[in-house]
Amino acid sequence: MIRIKRVLMVFFSVVALGYLGLMGGMFAIQRSILFPAPRGPQQAPPEGPGFRRLTPPGGPVVDVFHLPARPGQPTVVHFHGNGEQLQWLVDLGEAMHERGLGFLAVEYPGYGTNPGTPTEQGIYQAAEVALAELRAQGVKPESTVLSSHSMGGGPAVEMARRGHGARLVLTAPFTSVVDMANLAFPFLPTRLLVRDPFDNASKAPGIDIPVLIFHGDRDVVIPVEMGQRMGRLFPRATMEVVPGGGHNDLLTRTYPVLVDRIAAFARGEPAVPVSRGGP
Repeated sequence: MIRIKRVLMVFFSVVALGYLGLMGGMFAIQRSILFPAPRGPQQAPPEGPGFRRLTPPGGPVVDVFHLPARPGQPTVVHFHGNGEQLQWLVDLGEAMHERGLGFLAVEYPGYGTNPGTPTEQGIYQAAEVALAELRAQGVKPESTVLSSHSMGGGPAVEMARRGHGARLVLTAPFTSVVDMANLAFPFLPTRLLVRDPFDNASKAPGIDIPVLIFHGDRDVVIPVEMGQRMGRLFPRATMEVVPGGGHNDLLTRTYPVLVDRIAAFARGEPAVPVSRGGP
């Protein structure tokens, strides 16, 4: 009996140590999972029409892609997903610009050629720098539409909470990183481990501006149910499910219609939904 107890004690000790080791490992590597910045050779900041590097005194270096709006038109400030980078947003920006809208895309720390390491607070700081530059050019919050894809919903929602925009567009949003981590690692105490929670769900009820949400019903990265839940949490949200839409291909599947829908929403115009709404 004593031997059995010793064996069980050793077994449970090994299991506990292994579990603690797993927790420690996930805590250490989580940012490489959350922020898988596209890798490539280091190069100079992007060149070409619209690309600029902002270097505010005492603030972070921030690369942006900015195409000014036509007179009287709003500007869309876009925050990309965690697997994208600034250079990939030229087509989207030009499509918005062709419709008369301004477009400002913000790069994150550690992405592209931006120095630094991506963190939730670091991304918020980069967003504030870009928005301050937009204000300096005369674009007011009431003429600003915050836009995002996937993880970009984190800074978009936070900037909306801080009063930086009059409208908000979320494409394939999640409720929080904790909820996403629970889906991937249900056996871990994710609420204790997550360092960058991006808790969109807790912020949504306090954001009383028009919100437009798109989510593909075949999204295998962020479940469409999360987008639907976000649609219920915002006081003034319209949630549209895109039939056949995935995660990374959502814009390409519905591109012209989706951009037209966003442009109409940005101007405050009525538009025919591109899909069926969520419950």
